[in-house]
Amino acid sequence: MIVSIIMPAHNAETYIRDAIDSVLSQSFEDFELLIVDDFSIDGTVEVVRSYTDSRIKLHRLESNLGAAGARNYGIRQAKGRYLAFLDSDDCWKPEKLAMQLAFMKKNKVTLSYTAYDVMSSDGIQTTGRVNVPESVTYRYLLRNTIIGCLTVMIDTDKTGLVQMPAFKGAEDTATWLTILKKGHIARGITESLAVYRKGNVSLSSNKLQMARLIWRVYRENQQMSIFTAMQHFPFYLWNGFRKHIRTGGSIKLMK
Repeated sequence: MIVSIIMPAHNAETYIRDAIDSVLSQSFEDFELLIVDDFSIDGTVEVVRSYTDSRIKLHRLESNLGAAGARNYGIRQAKGRYLAFLDSDDCWKPEKLAMQLAFMKKNKVTLSYTAYDVMSSDGIQTTGRVNVPESVTYRYLLRNTIIGCLTVMIDTDKTGLVQMPAFKGAEDTATWLTILKKGHIARGITESLAVYRKGNVSLSSNKLQMARLIWRVYRENQQMSIFTAMQHFPFYLWNGFRKHIRTGGSIKLMK
């Protein structure tokens, strides 16, 4: 087993089939797909059980833990050296795993990410693209949360056990920051290899909520002084505003 794919799912019956199909369509086949049902009350479990591929492994939680808790549970069950993440309403392009794994092995990368497209909530049209730099340092990520969780792959031989902190909506960024703070540099593939489904919440409301979350990550998770946090925060606000305007003006908050 080379790659373990972590997919949290909460009341995801509408879109999860698209997400699963995009994994099963990968040209690279040595993976396990760990779907962690986060106490859904709809038909999510029935959709997952309709698949017979032995690489799909369903885990059902007895209470709702949220995205971070569900991912952490899945990570603890993972058998692969490399971790990849895909939410139950997003999708991958067929060469995603193959290209990213080859890139990481060739360049001895700890954490990698890719560019990604943004589609409308109904999945009918592409509304934008998030382009990424070739590398991201700890300082860069503090100022520009450019790394999309659906694109990340981590070499756990280099990081050890990865667990996401409970910062609802920003747990992924907090995790990447913790890894990079140890001296690692994230490396990017500038080709788009994933598709992010845009949420229906307004930019204005999400922008304020995300800003509060990132401030908490600075202060509580990264344990910054107010002075240091204030040095980075204006850059985060500006870069976040530009990114979401380019991708259609709204973002999805994790459940």
